[in-house]
Amino acid sequence: MGRYVARRLLQMIPVFIGSTFLIFAMMFALPGDPVRALMGDQAFDPAVVEAIRHDRGLDLPLWQQYLKYLFELVQGNFGTEIASQRPIADIIAQAFPVTIRLTLFAFTFTVVVGIGLGIIAGLRPESVRDRGLLALTLVLISMPSFVLGYLMQYLFAFKWGITTPTVQDSESFGDLLLPAIVLGSLSLAYVARLTRTSMAENLRADYMRTAVAKGLPRRRIIGVHLMRNSLVPVVTFLGTDIGNLMTGAIVTEGIFNVQGVGDAIYEALFRREGATVVGIASLIVLVYLLASLLVDLLYAVLDPRIRYA
Repeated sequence: MGRYVARRLLQMIPVFIGSTFLIFAMMFALPGDPVRALMGDQAFDPAVVEAIRHDRGLDLPLWQQYLKYLFELVQGNFGTEIASQRPIADIIAQAFPVTIRLTLFAFTFTVVVGIGLGIIAGLRPESVRDRGLLALTLVLISMPSFVLGYLMQYLFAFKWGITTPTVQDSESFGDLLLPAIVLGSLSLAYVARLTRTSMAENLRADYMRTAVAKGLPRRRIIGVHLMRNSLVPVVTFLGTDIGNLMTGAIVTEGIFNVQGVGDAIYEALFRREGATVVGIASLIVLVYLLASLLVDLLYAVLDPRIRYA
């Protein structure tokens, strides 16, 4: 197991470098100049602009800029914003915990409600509750997140007055509850359907008939034999879904005015602050990679037949 983890960690290095380089190259290819945008509509001296660009290393070729950025990133230096002169690490430290908190709330909602609904429907396939779940999840999958967000905002905030239309305190669970439900609704639909399908399929497996024939208690049959095998594909989806929730939070944060990475990325793109976007995206890539490793390790826990050399 230890050698497998070490090998996976080594494999993460080229994946991380390739992903961050693609993001860096896309920001490099965007039209506009952050230094020129800093000047606004006022008259400026081209020599001053070139001096700032040279000082920031923006006049270097793409590969040199990326190597410089990567070398500083390894040292923990994300750089400094051109417009605000604020360290990018401070911006990330302020915005990232908010998005992490929102993502964890949405992930918990997805796991608890999604798997719960999937179990209820999977134990009685083709029943009324099973068809009701399929209809509900179909509606959630078909509805874009921004439509669901504005709909929930209208119903719960403006019409019924249960909550505020925007988040007032990003550390309050009550304020983040509605954005978390909106953010996790699409993932909930997929988790519920995947759990339901996996359980309905495993109910017909030979090992389930053997467990019933041995006279094992129903709770043990469902909780140990059926659940462990049925959750393997669900865990696979949930592992990659953590990163999807973080990137999807950008839209949800805009709707509910959450001051997280979505707001930071929007402001950075508006001012053409490529280093801020790349810095935030680099952390999200790390989350993806670590979640993927964790999922692979959980496979051996859920299915004893899986062993890593």
